[in-house]
Amino acid sequence: MIYLDCSANTPVDPAVLDAFCRTEQTYIGNPNSAHPAGRAAQAEMARATEGIAALLGVSPEEIIYTSGASESNNLALKGIAQASRHVGRHILSTTLEHSSVGGALSALQQQGCEVDLVDIGRDGTVDLEHLRELLRRDTVLASVCAVDSELGTVQPIREIAAVLKDYPNCRFHVDATQAVGKTGLVLDGVDTMSVAPHKFYGLNGSGLLVKRKDLVIEPQIHGGVSTTIYRSGTPALGLAVSIEKALRLALENQEARTARVRAVNGFLRTKLAKYPNVRFNSPENAVPHILNLSVGGVKGTAFQQALARRGVCVSVKSACSVENTPSKAVYAVSRDRKNALSSWRISLSHLTTAEEVTEFLKIFDDCYKELVR
Repeated sequence: MIYLDCSANTPVDPAVLDAFCRTEQTYIGNPNSAHPAGRAAQAEMARATEGIAALLGVSPEEIIYTSGASESNNLALKGIAQASRHVGRHILSTTLEHSSVGGALSALQQQGCEVDLVDIGRDGTVDLEHLRELLRRDTVLASVCAVDSELGTVQPIREIAAVLKDYPNCRFHVDATQAVGKTGLVLDGVDTMSVAPHKFYGLNGSGLLVKRKDLVIEPQIHGGVSTTIYRSGTPALGLAVSIEKALRLALENQEARTARVRAVNGFLRTKLAKYPNVRFNSPENAVPHILNLSVGGVKGTAFQQALARRGVCVSVKSACSVENTPSKAVYAVSRDRKNALSSWRISLSHLTTAEEVTEFLKIFDDCYKELVR
C-alpha cells in the first residue's frame, strides 16, 4: 500500500502513543477528584496544558480540550453566534471551509442567522475587498480556514484580522486543522482557533479549541466544570499529554519535515506536468503537503478508484465531503465545473519515501493510459 492521504489522517508517532499509554497507566485518578490520585492527575493535566499553551504562545486558560476539530469548530461557531445573538446574526465564511464549519453554519441558519460567503480569488485566497463589502455592523462572526484542505492555500490571516478590526462586534474564528506543522500559526487578531492532532501524528479523538480568555461563548456540552466551564466532561489526561507531545514534535521539526515534503512535491510536479491532460489546481505557494490536480476527461472518483485498486491511497476532496459533487475549492479557483469534477488530492508526509513516489508514478502512468481517451 502507498499512502498519499496524509491530510485526511496521519499515522500516530510512536513517541506520542508511548506518552499516551504511559500516562494512562501511571495516573489512574480523575483529575477532578479531590483525593491524592485525583490531585496527581490534576497536576499532570496542568503541566500538559501549560506545555501546549507555551508552544502556541497563549495562556493555559485559553485551551479547551475537545474530541477533534469538528467539535472545536462547532463549539466556536455556535458558541460565538449564540452568545452574540443580542448584537446581530450576520456571519461571514468561505466556500473553502471543512464540512464541520459548513454544517455548523447551516444549523445556525436554521436558527435565524444570515450567512454570506466571501469570494475566493484565482490564487485561492480570500478576496479582501469583497470581505470589506460584506461586513456589516451586525456581523458577529467571520470563519476562515488557515490552510485549505483541498488546495493547500495559505490564507492571509493577519490581513483578514486587520480588516475585521474595524468591526468590534465581529469575532474571528480560524480552523487551523491543516496548518499545524506545515506553516506558521497566526493568532494575532484571532478569537478562536481549532487544532486537530491526528493531522500531525497525534491521536484520533483528541482536539483543541484555543479561545481568547476574555471571550464569552455558549457551551455546547453541559454538565459541570471540567478543565474549563466551556466544555464539560471528565478530563482525558492521556489525550492531553499526547497532544502536548505531538504538538511539540510537529513544531520543533517543522522546518526539516517541510523541506523534505517540498522536495517530494517539486519532484511530483515535474514528473506529472509531462502528461498533457494533467492540470495542477494547488497554487505554487500552497503548503507543499497538498498537491491537488485534475486529469482532463476523467472524473476524480474514477482516477482515485483506479489508483485504489492498485494499492494507492489518495482522496477526492476532503474525507468528510459529500460524494459525486464537484470540489467547491477547485471550482472557486478554476471557475470550471468539469475541472472541479476531475480533481483529486495527493497529500504528503515527511514519512513518504522515494520508493513510494517512484512506484506511485508508475501506477499513475498505468491509470492514465487506461482512463484517458
